Amino acid sequence: MADDKAPGALDESTENAALNEALAAEHAAIWGYGVVGAALDGDARQAAEDAEAAHRDVRDQVTDLLSARHADVADAQGAYALPFPVLSPVDAAALGVVLEEGVAAAWVRVLDQAAERSTRELGVGVLSAAEVRAVGWRVAAGKTPVTTAFPGLPEK
Repeated sequence: MADDKAPGALDESTENAALNEALAAEHAAIWGYGVVGAALDGDARQAAEDAEAAHRDVRDQVTDLLSARHADVADAQGAYALPFPVLSPVDAAALGVVLEEGVAAAWVRVLDQAAERSTRELGVGVLSAAEVRAVGWRVAAGKTPVTTAFPGLPEK
């Protein structure tokens, strides 16, 4: 019997691979928010702590989903390279932007590779939340524009 699966068709394995990429981005964001929070105080530090908690929640959801499927689960690294030194609150906010944009890009990939409706719903929610946080960090970093029309997609 011929293989009924069309080339490039989405299935649980393509979805799991994309989820693992998103999980790796979540691990990096969690680690990065430790650096962001260390450079901030007051309300700004609370925003970093809230963002880290949100990424921990997503990490746990994805880990549970992949484990329930008996799929590989990406491990966190011991440390991650920073894209630039974080020497001020503005640098910390700029790193927050980088972290959220990295997560957004990974979740766009999940949306592209998702076979299950529930995974697409999770992806849209996470992508939306990442952009909302990125807007706050862009404002704090003095970046313009503060919004992105298509979060997670490369700029043209």
